Amino acid sequence: MVWEVLNVVGTIAFAMSGAIIALKVKYDIVGAYVLGLITAFGGGALRNLLIGIPIVEIWQQTSLFVIALITITIVLLLPNLTVRWLREWSIFDAIGLSAFAVQGAMHAYANNLPILAIMFSAAITGAGGGIIRDVLAQQKPLVFRQDIYLLWALVAGFIIGLGWATQPYQLYLLFGLILALRILSHRFGWNLPSRSVHRI
Repeated sequence: MVWEVLNVVGTIAFAMSGAIIALKVKYDIVGAYVLGLITAFGGGALRNLLIGIPIVEIWQQTSLFVIALITITIVLLLPNLTVRWLREWSIFDAIGLSAFAVQGAMHAYANNLPILAIMFSAAITGAGGGIIRDVLAQQKPLVFRQDIYLLWALVAGFIIGLGWATQPYQLYLLFGLILALRILSHRFGWNLPSRSVHRI
C-alpha cells in the first residue's frame, strides 16, 4: 500500500512540476506533455536500467501514465491556477523528490541490494526525472544547485538501507521528514560547501 501511494503521489507531483516548467520556458502543448511524462517516469527508468531491473516494468504502469496525463492536462486547462503554481512549483518538486526517494529505496531494499545501491536507487529515482527535465528545459539542473536537494534522497536511502524504516507508518514519517527538510533547505537557503576554479 505504501508503495502504491508513494508512486501516485510522486507521479502527480513530478508530472505537475514538469508541465509547469514547460509553461515557464514557453514550450508548446506537446512539449508540456513530454516534459511532464519524462519528469514523472525518467527517474524510475534510470533506476531500473542501472540496478538491473527490467525496463519494461515502466511501461506496465498504465494507471500511472493515465494519472500523469490527467495531471498535465489540468495544468494546461487551468491557466489562472497555473500562474500561482509557477510560483510554487518547487513544492511539487519537493513532494516528488520525497515520494520517489522513499519508493526507490524500498524497491532496492526489497531486492536485497547493498546499502550503497539502496542509496543510489533513492537518489536516482528521486532526482533523475528532474535532472532530465532541467536539461531539456535548458536550465541548470536543480540537483546541482547550492541549496540542498540530492542529499535528502540519500538520507532516505540510508535510513531504509539500515532497516530503520520498514513499517508503513515509519515510511510515511520518513516521507514527511524528507519533504520537510527539502522545503526548509529551499526556503532558508541551506547549502553544501562548493568550490570554483578561477582562470589563471
